[in-house]
Amino acid sequence: MTKALTFLGIESSCDDTAAAIVRRGPDGRAEILANVVAGQAELHAAFGGVVPEIAARAHAEKLDICVEEALTASGLDLSDLDGIAVTAGPGLIGGVLSGVMCAKGIAAGAGLPLVGVNHLAGHALTPRLTDGVAFPYLMLLVSGGHCQFLIASGPESYTRLGGTIDDAPGEAFDKVARLIGLPQPGGPHVEAEAKSGNDRTFSLPRPLLDRPGCDMSFSGLKTAVLRARDGVVAEKGGLTRQDRADLCASFQAAVCDVLTEKSRRALETYLAEAPATPTFAVAGGVSANAAIRSALEALCESQGVRFLAPPLKLCTDNAAMIAWAGIERFASGAADDMALAARPRWPLDNRSPALLGSGKKGAKA
Repeated sequence: MTKALTFLGIESSCDDTAAAIVRRGPDGRAEILANVVAGQAELHAAFGGVVPEIAARAHAEKLDICVEEALTASGLDLSDLDGIAVTAGPGLIGGVLSGVMCAKGIAAGAGLPLVGVNHLAGHALTPRLTDGVAFPYLMLLVSGGHCQFLIASGPESYTRLGGTIDDAPGEAFDKVARLIGLPQPGGPHVEAEAKSGNDRTFSLPRPLLDRPGCDMSFSGLKTAVLRARDGVVAEKGGLTRQDRADLCASFQAAVCDVLTEKSRRALETYLAEAPATPTFAVAGGVSANAAIRSALEALCESQGVRFLAPPLKLCTDNAAMIAWAGIERFASGAADDMALAARPRWPLDNRSPALLGSGKKGAKA
């Protein structure tokens, strides 16, 4: 039996302001007592993507409101908490800074421990939040800003097997949506259009499948969609509704094929370690895509591996995963102080070479 821990989680790394209350019971099981998310889609709609300055201001305005709503929904006060967990990176620095400063203020005022959390670890530990999965498991973190295969061996122990060397799949979905006149965020709209499309209408590339390993690339695929669109426009003078659906279906099928084949390769490496209970989990916004989920689930079934995907509400950015990751770090003896800094870049696996290069602020991913 372990000590029960109740944490407030705060998330503000991109365009969702979120606060949640999560409890780990004496038996180690998680319970989400409150999970509040305030989206910013309307604020950024006119710009075709997230504007960092607008996002940061919105976070500053909404963070305390979200925290208050989470406490009210859980029926708890600050005095009932054991700690505060906050996303300290990676992400848009203005938003991350807003969350960190809010968390510091609450922790100082309430006399509570402060735990900085890697946003990617929040996604990577979601299978333990939802299903209590035992380490080690294979994780595909696939979102708007990141795409990585990770073997999770502990709350702060990750081995990256590969990832995107340019655009993340979610970013590619957003860019394709803009190319063909669909609203943002692009993922759900592309998926919806693809349902009425023919995925064999356009012959699109499957980047890096001709190379060994688990690294991926989606930038060239997006460019191929642009060229296919321009070809149709030149021939017909514009895109019909069916053309748009066929483009979406063809693009989604290409992404699906790449993720499935690279997942097969990652599974080979993971299974070579002979885990006691082989598990493959996905998390991140793109894991909400039904076609991708279905393909990965079929792959796992063929390999005799347990497949896990979080509930849709926990696929996208949320604070419940941050609270849980904070609990896991705190339970292992980790904690931060008022010197906790917001970090725009923060790779989970510091031993592997940076996928996207490095700079003065460190490796990007």
